[in-house]
Amino acid sequence: MKRPANVVLHGPESTGKSTLGARLAAHYGTRLIPEYGRLYCEVRGSETDADDLVSIMHGHVALTEAARDDAAAQGARLVVSDTDPLMTAAWAMMGLGHRLSALDAFTDVGDLYLLMADDIPWVDDGVRLHRTPQARARFMDLSREELERRSVPWVLVSGDAEQRFAAAVAAIASAGIA
Repeated sequence: MKRPANVVLHGPESTGKSTLGARLAAHYGTRLIPEYGRLYCEVRGSETDADDLVSIMHGHVALTEAARDDAAAQGARLVVSDTDPLMTAAWAMMGLGHRLSALDAFTDVGDLYLLMADDIPWVDDGVRLHRTPQARARFMDLSREELERRSVPWVLVSGDAEQRFAAAVAAIASAGIA
């Protein structure tokens, strides 16, 4: 049984990852792996330390493994991840100001990363923290730097909801994933 490709949404808060993820999962008839960090913070609060971020990484890995196994059993060609441990690594840099060796050791990277541009308005949902244009720009830079540091395949996705969806579908097709 072949494991489905993992298309990962990556980028700062409030850039439409969850919205695009749900739309892509519906479009491809596959699983959307939720953002484990959000689930974690909704229960424990948004202030995280290094131990929290490592726990988030482990939780996300477990969710991803289960979802990919389930999707493989159903014959899916891809799954969509609403972030992964590379995003948690960017969070560590943003929130703690330094890298975490446990996150750096993560190697089961996605097959394609869709980096969501910070060109849409920030929306407060009670969990997000980085609302200023300066903080969003810094988080965007850190997100991009993490992808470049890892040398993973990625595509910048920007514009309104329709432009983002079209760019994501085109990137997935170009990567030969679906």
